[in-house]
Amino acid sequence: MRLRLPRWAAVTAVLTVLAGAGTWTAVAQDEPPPVQREDRALDLDGVRIDTSYFTGAGSGRRPAVLLAHGFGGSKDDVRPQAEELARDGYAVLTWSARGFGASGGKIGLNDPDHEVKDVRKLVDWLAARPEVLLDTAGDPRVGVTGASYGGAISLLAAGHDPRVDAIAPQITYWNLADALLPEGVYKKLWAGILFSMGTDARGDACGRFAPEVCALKERIAVSGRPDAAARALLESRSPSAVGDRIKVPTLIVQGQTDSLFTLDQSDAMARALTANGAPVAVDWTAGGHDGGDREAGRVEDRVGAWFDRWLKRDTSVDTGPAFRVSRTGGVDSTDGRATLRAATADRYPGLRADTRELALAGPAQRFTNPAGGAPPAVSSVPGLGGGLGGLSTSLGVGLALDFPGQHARFDAAPQTAPLRVTGTPTVRAKVTSTAADGSAVLFAKLYDVGPDGRQQVLPAQLVAPVRVEDAAKGRSVTLTLPAIDHEVEAGHRLRLVVSATDLGYASPATTAGYTVAVEGPLTVPTAPAVTTQAAGLPWWVWGLPLAGLAVAAVLLLTARRRTASPAPDPALASVPLQISGLSKKYKGGERYSVRDLSFRVEQGQVLGLLGPNGAGKTTTLRMLMGLITPDEGEIRVFGQAIRPGAPVLSRVGSFVEGAGFLPHLTGRENLELYWKATGRPAEDAHLDEALRIANLGGALERAVRTYSQGMRQRLAIAQAMLGLPDLLILDEPTNGLDPPQIREMREVMIRYAAGGRTVIVSSHLLAEVEQSCTHLVVMDRGQLVQAGPVAEITGAGDTLLVTLGAPVTDALVEKVAALPGVGSAVRAEDGLLVRLDSGDGTPDGTPDSTPDGTGTPGAGATALIGELVRLDVPLTGVGPHRRLEDAFLTLIGGSA
Repeated sequence: MRLRLPRWAAVTAVLTVLAGAGTWTAVAQDEPPPVQREDRALDLDGVRIDTSYFTGAGSGRRPAVLLAHGFGGSKDDVRPQAEELARDGYAVLTWSARGFGASGGKIGLNDPDHEVKDVRKLVDWLAARPEVLLDTAGDPRVGVTGASYGGAISLLAAGHDPRVDAIAPQITYWNLADALLPEGVYKKLWAGILFSMGTDARGDACGRFAPEVCALKERIAVSGRPDAAARALLESRSPSAVGDRIKVPTLIVQGQTDSLFTLDQSDAMARALTANGAPVAVDWTAGGHDGGDREAGRVEDRVGAWFDRWLKRDTSVDTGPAFRVSRTGGVDSTDGRATLRAATADRYPGLRADTRELALAGPAQRFTNPAGGAPPAVSSVPGLGGGLGGLSTSLGVGLALDFPGQHARFDAAPQTAPLRVTGTPTVRAKVTSTAADGSAVLFAKLYDVGPDGRQQVLPAQLVAPVRVEDAAKGRSVTLTLPAIDHEVEAGHRLRLVVSATDLGYASPATTAGYTVAVEGPLTVPTAPAVTTQAAGLPWWVWGLPLAGLAVAAVLLLTARRRTASPAPDPALASVPLQISGLSKKYKGGERYSVRDLSFRVEQGQVLGLLGPNGAGKTTTLRMLMGLITPDEGEIRVFGQAIRPGAPVLSRVGSFVEGAGFLPHLTGRENLELYWKATGRPAEDAHLDEALRIANLGGALERAVRTYSQGMRQRLAIAQAMLGLPDLLILDEPTNGLDPPQIREMREVMIRYAAGGRTVIVSSHLLAEVEQSCTHLVVMDRGQLVQAGPVAEITGAGDTLLVTLGAPVTDALVEKVAALPGVGSAVRAEDGLLVRLDSGDGTPDGTPDSTPDGTGTPGAGATALIGELVRLDVPLTGVGPHRRLEDAFLTLIGGSA
């Protein structure tokens, strides 16, 4: 976080707010306006609750939002979303729930007498804030949102506090008993993970859980079977317990790859709230607790729009369709990720809309529950299985395993046309058990089987457990399979598998034989009213003709001006790059992205361009390549002024954004096609030499779709090297690479520059920059901080390491930074890194840069030691420090 205030103003602000028992921090981003955050601990019924309060710029009252975190997390997890909502005109309060983060108390699983009561008191606190809009005295205009554990508290808050005006629960539960004990079967793997999040380092069996929750966990974990008291406790702390009282506008966001809180939880939620007359919208994302794409950015935008409509009462806001589901629409050839397309309907269809019946073939089949329930079948594995579940729909990849002799299977006929299943399939079956108590625990799943009959995919890796009682003489039951949104291609078939075990659930420990026979067709919901958006045409289909017209117009209108462009400078003909007084403002002209930047690069150098996020590095590179035009200043490459389309740009190769390759072509074919598109002679490509430097080897003759991320990155670098440009520009070339691949990329850059050519590389990996670059340019907030050889910057005598005998407070660090002759002071692993200057920004080593005016680092260090002793800093030593990372941190100070 950056504090963009003069030092005296910052100190005054801190002292003022500390006097009011809160701590305010200005949270600055790349674009204004800033957000203020107040951290404070509130005493709620004798329990310390850690909170953060966010407000944006502007005056007047505004609606409020309570933003809750997920299980095992804290208020810090939702800080970015809180800051964004504050910028959008909300007063946002986040908090760490009982037992989490820095808050006290015990975890009660959203106990109405504790966690829910805490939320009501937080609403009271908001009602007393002068910034918060009130509907009536003591009644703030407030919305509540959060994911998982935080999503449930938003529902519970609406059910217990009539002052809540709108909610947006995400990937959460309606009935916690049904979620953790579905059909009376213990979801042991997920429950074990959740309860492990509440343990502590002391090894206490109950950890931070309330006693009644701990006792519930112990009983079920030992017996493997829930009791009535366990269900009653979980249900009493579920939103369903107050479902008839939740009547506020609700945006329900649920994940498709989620074996913890499945789509049937959101379905029950939607049906209950709609029956109450509340405005409801339902959104199924591609991800969930098991992994996949949570679509965080899109979801946060939709939550913001939902609150704009119902809290700001802005009727012009589009809150989106009543129902939306994300469907895969192929694979992005540049990064191998599944692309998503929206399917929508003007009403929520539920899980059993417009069903079709498919006959299932197969006789009654007998199988066994093994002793101890092992080895178990595998469907969803939290943190692994669901991640693959996201791929099961997009790429036909999955992780599922059923052991012989432990399951029955029944096949439908191959589909003659594509079939979209949206909702919950069901089938009637007769179950017979040889268990002593006549019961059976079964796990039903629905596979998509390929034309060969062997390759099968389990959509979203989901399985539905069922407990069947009194089945000694056979009992007919309806098997309700997991809710999914999945397309079965023509030629594929659906396969019902009923298994005796599953890794994620508790199975009976005793051996038992089961017999299962289907008694009717498989009924699948199709929800035809949910229509998928048509895939948009690639931008270039319509964009290129328009771009051509635009270019032609620009050429005609600017021909005279182009002829009057600056003349070449013969004195710079051998200089790869000289930048003079370069400036560029953000759109709107209020803030500089780059300001008064000047530096020079010589032949044979590997120049590292460094700076924190928002420093202006990418903007500088885009201006260098003629992609955007500077507002002021000049860029010359080999003496030629840079402008869009300048001929000298043919001597520049670049890799700034991910290259797009055709996945079905080989690496060589992609490069040849790219060079051909430039219109330059084939012999000028120097293809073999570029490939030798990039070191792709035999992979060059393979289709790009088989490439790893590292190979794609090297192919992109080879593309930038085509024609062996004299100046090569690389923006974050090691993104997504593992350490061996990063080492290879370093060698590529060094080999390329060894021939007398020049490389400019922008990177956040300081250790790599230190090893591969000869020179550095350090930027911060659009301006040049320092430029020169790597050894000169890392070895500068103005950076001192102060080793400490004991930890020091933040306040003491600030006092050190404010000392005369000190430019900045930041923490390091070994102590404090202190950069000396003259007090006006001049680096130490200039004639009057040290406190005593001698201009020598030794004198500056001596004066610094005296000041540190005066401040009672527990120093054990002071000496120079020469790592690039430390030099970089001291150069950019508080922007790190």
